[in-house]
Amino acid sequence: MPEPDPIVIVIDDDSSFRRSTERLINSAGFNVQSFAAAKDFLRAKRPDTPACVVLDVRMPGMSGLDLQKELATAGIEIPLIFITGHGDIPTSVRAIKAGAIEFLTKPFCEQSLLDAIQQAIQRDRAGRAQRGKLAALRDRYDLLTQREREVMSSVVSGLLNKQTAAKLGIAEKTIKFHRAHIMKKMEVRSLAELVQIAGYLETSTTISQQPPAP
Repeated sequence: MPEPDPIVIVIDDDSSFRRSTERLINSAGFNVQSFAAAKDFLRAKRPDTPACVVLDVRMPGMSGLDLQKELATAGIEIPLIFITGHGDIPTSVRAIKAGAIEFLTKPFCEQSLLDAIQQAIQRDRAGRAQRGKLAALRDRYDLLTQREREVMSSVVSGLLNKQTAAKLGIAEKTIKFHRAHIMKKMEVRSLAELVQIAGYLETSTTISQQPPAP
């Protein structure tokens, strides 16, 4: 199924600047969704497509930096491009350190904004793919029973079947039985693949918090 077209979200309380920015982004072939306030964006439905946000730093109510913090707290991952008419080094450093793609000061080169948007969309596309892969792996892991999780943990740590059996107090043939089920549920063909997946799950926050399958 083809990927939905990317969308660029513009947030700025200056309606004139907002409209001119929309026209520029549209001219580059992107769909645009705009908001006059950060809180309006937070209340709106998230686009289920690669996206990025172009926003002003200073806005009434919730500032651009406040929105960046709010999104991070909520675990919402979407690349941000800041634009401001009152740029200063501490503010720009703060925004970039918090993950912003770019910090542009008005007046800025139009191509600089379009280049930043391209970079942001690419980052979001890659992030969405990675999160989709991780979600699929977690779904597989959630199918494992508590005993299968214990066996998997021992196996990927390098223990032999005999050592795992002794550790868990069960027969070696039972370990082999569980290993076969683990390989099937995790959709892997080799121990190396299983070790790789376990490492990926462990480094991507934590291994599933879902209770084991019965």
